[in-house]
Amino acid sequence: MLEAKDISFAYSGGRVLYDGLSLQIAPGERIALCAPSGFGKTTLCRILAGYLKPAAGSVMVDGSPLPLRGMCPVQLIGQHPENMVDPRQTMDSMLAEAGDTPSELLSGLGIRPEWRRRHAHELSGGELQRFCIARALACAPRYLVADESTAMFDAVTQARVWRFLMRWCEKNGAGLVFVSHSPELIDHVATRTIMLGAR
Repeated sequence: MLEAKDISFAYSGGRVLYDGLSLQIAPGERIALCAPSGFGKTTLCRILAGYLKPAAGSVMVDGSPLPLRGMCPVQLIGQHPENMVDPRQTMDSMLAEAGDTPSELLSGLGIRPEWRRRHAHELSGGELQRFCIARALACAPRYLVADESTAMFDAVTQARVWRFLMRWCEKNGAGLVFVSHSPELIDHVATRTIMLGAR
């Protein structure tokens, strides 16, 4: 179980985004986080994956806090892949950080062999995002957090990537939390929707 318990968060000098927010995601669930723009969906994704620390409350995975070091059981796929990679690394060296990357991950995401020797600036946003997804899955996470992670893809590629992600989560019993502004995508992917800010 991925749990956020009584989360509170506010940026310095900004309004309070969350005050006592709690939610639970079970293994195998695919949860869509829905809220108006500016409500802090990206912030919550970063909190769930350990990129941000809440002012109060905690994030737990199977009853334990997120680890401070080593591979995290919750992996984030952000909406801006250029912010998720070291520009000095080739894609091969980036993938190596996650350990062995099965070839079916690369082929399933449509990654071409010649892309692996390139740096981030030598790839398009969509090509780079495929590597970010592959790296996250290569970590064998128990939970995946996807924040508008396929928005830069065309419709055909987006459908292919989501089919692959859903199969991967089902095969591995992994939970998925995702943000999307597409009602059609949410209807197709989500097993449950959480309305943030609902009273």
